[in-house]
Order: sequence, then C-alpha cells, then structure tokens
Amino acid sequence: MIVVALALIAGSWMAFDGTRALTVGDYVTPKNGPYAGQLGPWHHVVEAVGIGPRSTVMKLTFVVFGVAWLLIAVAFARGASWAPAALLTIAVCSLWYLPVGTACSALVLGGVLWLGRA
Repeated sequence: MIVVALALIAGSWMAFDGTRALTVGDYVTPKNGPYAGQLGPWHHVVEAVGIGPRSTVMKLTFVVFGVAWLLIAVAFARGASWAPAALLTIAVCSLWYLPVGTACSALVLGGVLWLGRA
C-alpha cells in the first residue's frame, strides 16, 4: 500500500535525521556544491515561528515526528480504527517539512481520503 510506504519513508527519514542531528551535531546536508552545509527550505518555516532549525528542540521534534509517523503507519497497515485520523493529523502537522516531507504528507492525505478510511 502506497500510503503506508510513504508514511514509513517520511517517518524513517525524520527519525534518522533527527537522531543523527542529536548524536553527531547536525542534520544530513549536501557536502559540496552551491548548497553545501545548508538545510532544506523547511528551515525558513521553523525560523518564521521562532524555532532555531539547528536547536535541540527542532532535532527532538524531528525524532518525535519520525517515531509518530512510524507507529501510525504500522497501526494503519494493521487496520487500527484510530489510525486513519492519526495519519491525517500527522500528515497535516508535517506539511512544514519542505519539500519532500510536504510532498509525502500531501500524498498521504490524498491517499487516506481517496481510500475513504478517514
């Protein structure tokens, strides 16, 4: 099921990148080229609301969101009655994660609604 795969991709990456940032000190960023060391466009969104993109709070947010995506994806795949609403909620709450997280979230939203499981 594509909805579950997208949720697992989003959750795995966020959990990995947040955990890596907490342990190594920074997120995965390009090593060379014009964007070397730069964060994705999502950093503008979190800065606009007053959160430092490289702060511990943001790194923990990535881990929490990632783990939530993973748990909800598994519950959705297993048919838990609460999972469609939770999946819609986490997808809406992850729309800030430009660009790939936004795309995954939008596709998950559309998929859950299309499946009529909301």
